[in-house]
Amino acid sequence: MRVNLHGTNACGVACCTKIEHVSVSAGMEIILDDVSLHMHCGETTALIGPNGAGKSTLMRAILGELPHSGDIRFTNAHTTVPIRPVIGYVPQTPRFDPQYPATVCDLFLACTSRYPVWLPCGKKRREWVREGLRMVDVDYTIDRRVGVLSGGELQRVLLALALNPQPQLLLLDEPSSGVDVHGLSMFYETVERVKESADLSVLLISHDPDLVRKYADRVVLINRRVVKSGAPDEVLTSAEYKALLG
Repeated sequence: MRVNLHGTNACGVACCTKIEHVSVSAGMEIILDDVSLHMHCGETTALIGPNGAGKSTLMRAILGELPHSGDIRFTNAHTTVPIRPVIGYVPQTPRFDPQYPATVCDLFLACTSRYPVWLPCGKKRREWVREGLRMVDVDYTIDRRVGVLSGGELQRVLLALALNPQPQLLLLDEPSSGVDVHGLSMFYETVERVKESADLSVLLISHDPDLVRKYADRVVLINRRVVKSGAPDEVLTSAEYKALLG
């Protein structure tokens, strides 16, 4: 998706995200309270916290889906000029009925183009889909029904969709849900490879401290507000982390 901000186009530009004093409320309930953080270009920031801490709410505010106070700004790596970034988003693993007739090729075309999926897919379109899937090593799934994919395969298909068009900011909302250890390793290694080649900013929501230690450059512990921020070991061994998550 594209974020509607005043500024220059972000095509081919690395994205730094500045979140300053962001608050979100629902009626009288405060979901996020004065949250500030800076996501650097080419780095992975892990967002951790207990259930109901506001992690997904912050992600939805970044996507422009929720009204908020405060400021969310996107700039490139070298200036403070605002840009309109392309944002890729991978949700928690959705569930598809095993009998769901759509193939991965159908899903890819439906999500990335206006091509009617009931029409035969021509050779050029099919090769374009295959190239997108090949980026994340799942081109072999192109003719499989979506409902029979493993959790890891489906997450990498969703990652391929999030990378088309190539984003400057990639949001991963607990993508490890329902994925086995092997699939999880392949998913995150793919994210790392793409991040390094394209200088992406990545925001990851995770409940797995081992994954956070291995893949995050920076960790932000939130519980409606920022409780602790820093390097993975600094946050995961802190008194604040133990108090909130044991």
